[in-house]
Amino acid sequence: MDSSRPAPLPLVATHGHRLAIFCFLMAALFMATLDNQIVSTALPTIVGEFGDMERFGWVSSAFLLATSAVMPIYGKLGDLFGRKYVMLTAIVLFTLGSLVCGFAWSMNSLIAARVFQGLGGGGIMVSIFAINADLFEPRERARYQSYSSLMIMASGSLGPVLGGTMSDLFGWRSIFLINLPIGILVVAGLFFLLPNRRPTRKPKIDYAGAVVLAATITCVVAFADSKQIFGSMLAPAALGLLGVGAACALLWVWIESRVPEPIVPLRLFRDSTFSLYLIVTMCAGAIGIGMVNYFSLFLQTTTGLSPSMAGLLFIGLTGGIVIGSLVAGRLISITGRYKPFSVIGLSLSVVAFLMFSLMGQGTPLAVVAVLMLFHGFAVGCGQQAPIIGVQNSAPREDVGAATGAVTLMRMGGASIAISTYGAIVASGVRSPASPIPGVAEIGSLTPKMLAELPEASRQAVAGLYYHAFTPLFLTGAAIAVIGLVAALCLKPKRLPTAKGAAAAQPQEKAAA
Repeated sequence: MDSSRPAPLPLVATHGHRLAIFCFLMAALFMATLDNQIVSTALPTIVGEFGDMERFGWVSSAFLLATSAVMPIYGKLGDLFGRKYVMLTAIVLFTLGSLVCGFAWSMNSLIAARVFQGLGGGGIMVSIFAINADLFEPRERARYQSYSSLMIMASGSLGPVLGGTMSDLFGWRSIFLINLPIGILVVAGLFFLLPNRRPTRKPKIDYAGAVVLAATITCVVAFADSKQIFGSMLAPAALGLLGVGAACALLWVWIESRVPEPIVPLRLFRDSTFSLYLIVTMCAGAIGIGMVNYFSLFLQTTTGLSPSMAGLLFIGLTGGIVIGSLVAGRLISITGRYKPFSVIGLSLSVVAFLMFSLMGQGTPLAVVAVLMLFHGFAVGCGQQAPIIGVQNSAPREDVGAATGAVTLMRMGGASIAISTYGAIVASGVRSPASPIPGVAEIGSLTPKMLAELPEASRQAVAGLYYHAFTPLFLTGAAIAVIGLVAALCLKPKRLPTAKGAAAAQPQEKAAA
């Protein structure tokens, strides 16, 4: 969308009505993002109960994989049928998935339930940003996107604290069951308040493209985890999986070029803003969302903090994201420029991860907290620009599909990164140089068990994890560099103002 494109009619007429809908949307966003964060500090306890340390990452990765696979589908369904009932369906699926997670009986059943939960979570995240595009004009949207980011960060701040506290007090199952009352309330509110704007074009669903895209994503994410699944990323089965993924990707492009309503219209790639922001947002998801669980594991294994105390340190991370997001959102709204914030955010992320990699035993908790605040600010600076940029560059009829694609890349990047990070950490702690007294299997240590070890054993475990996390942080820095290169290649576009778009309407009609 450029400055000459006319602004569409708002979804609702009154400001109060828009705000009421926006509040329910934020509650849904809070629920979906809270679930991604609340599990982080409870994961070591879950692993301690069920075992299977090698599946640590899959509790989150399975959720993100399912979320990523369905995001473009939800975005396209919203474009074809209207966003209201697509959004409500997603919330219902997510709420039911939370209920199933709360009654999981093994690690495998929990991972399966997380997949079901992710089928709804992907729709929530895509539909919210697409509905925001219907509610607000571009510059006003930038400001409200910053409020959306604030809600994401509020859930991020409360999530680790709630996850640790609820896990300590009520058991880890309560962290999933808390979604039930929120989900019921949001469904009721949006059902009565959110209008359903049905598009005029006849729906034609690209079922083949949806299935092949989901298969492509699954193969890529599974390949990223192939070191744990097959023992090596160069194993014949792993390479075969990568080959199937590549074949699916080529088949998907062929299908999308021939169907009347593709899941992701290939015409979007004609604008380099869309293509470059797919790379930027994938890297941002990897270093932002993908790193959350591993920060929690890092804090609990290297410092000996309890889940609830480790959750408190996430306030620094979340506070930084809140500050960065609000500052960036306000400046984007004022200036109409979004490229600089992608460049600044990724540049700061490179510095943050390099500083994390230099930490060692004896690093004061205050230093760790400051670094988490700094990293959070970097993530907050750049997280709004990709969605704002692609919504500004995409034709109005493809906003949902474009939003779904960029959100897919964010969650897909997080999912791939979680598997990659898990392989790095697992290889670093699998074979200590010498046995640690009191530790039979390091992967089965819960925070409580770690706290009960002798001081010498705790320090040995901490040193082992510090050594394992150094290459992980360097990997995060490398990913941020890739995103930074893509951000530097973006065109310096500006968002249109409401007056400018209105003035361009007569010219647009005359040209038609």
